[in-house]
Amino acid sequence: RSGWKISTMSLRICRGDWMPELYRQVEAAILQRDPQRKCALANELFASWRAGQLHRDRASEILAIDDPGRPSSPRLVDPRTLPRRSSATPQGRVLLLHAIAHIEFNAINIALDAVYRFRELPPEFIGDWLYVARDEARHFSLLNRELQNRGSHYGFSEAHAGLWEMVCRTRCSALQRMALVPRVMEARGLDVTPGMIARFEQAGDETAAAILDVIFRDEIEHVRIGNRWYEFLCRQQGVDPRVTFAGLVKTHLGGRLRGPFNRPARLEAGFAEAELDALEANT
Repeated sequence: RSGWKISTMSLRICRGDWMPELYRQVEAAILQRDPQRKCALANELFASWRAGQLHRDRASEILAIDDPGRPSSPRLVDPRTLPRRSSATPQGRVLLLHAIAHIEFNAINIALDAVYRFRELPPEFIGDWLYVARDEARHFSLLNRELQNRGSHYGFSEAHAGLWEMVCRTRCSALQRMALVPRVMEARGLDVTPGMIARFEQAGDETAAAILDVIFRDEIEHVRIGNRWYEFLCRQQGVDPRVTFAGLVKTHLGGRLRGPFNRPARLEAGFAEAELDALEANT
């Protein structure tokens, strides 16, 4: 044993030269078209990062990714042309579950894109958003499995691309991304999901209600993560969080957010009472 020597090169290899590179792995997951494989990659990325098995090359190329990997169906259309999704009938509930599955599929790509694009942020940011991507993959898998149990599958109905449009609009600013995706788009899910759960329960569909309850509880943590990094970025850039958010909402969303707001869930997710008061006054 005393005769063994570990060279500087060997140490460098152990520290990461032979490890997979994080951003190339994340890029491959975003561009993966097969939903099942994308979910598997999201799970693998989170586990590998947590185990210290990925290294970072921040200088590697960052693609724009205007259109992330997705299967050939569903066909994406104008949201105004989508059929009405009612929980009153079995077919309506399948359509509603499909719409939610589409949101969760997009959410995998959205979480991964935050890791891929905003490389100046600390390792904790990577861990948080790989954790979110892992959760979103689990949500999608739960929903798609339930669609299959009902004789359907993801892709059988049309959907829309509105979620990714906001990702593209905020690709140059981590602060804008944290403000307008988790704090607006995901937070809206906190407002509307309890009502959907209640409608499924009223229809006697306890299975779907239970799946949505799992998603709702997890999304509170996802919005909390977005709030935390938004506050971090505002402190880093020396800007007022409330004034900045109001300005971004005005620029990108016409100045108002849709209500009503689920105050208990939003408070649990990191919104302040005073901010919610201001948002409600402006609806």
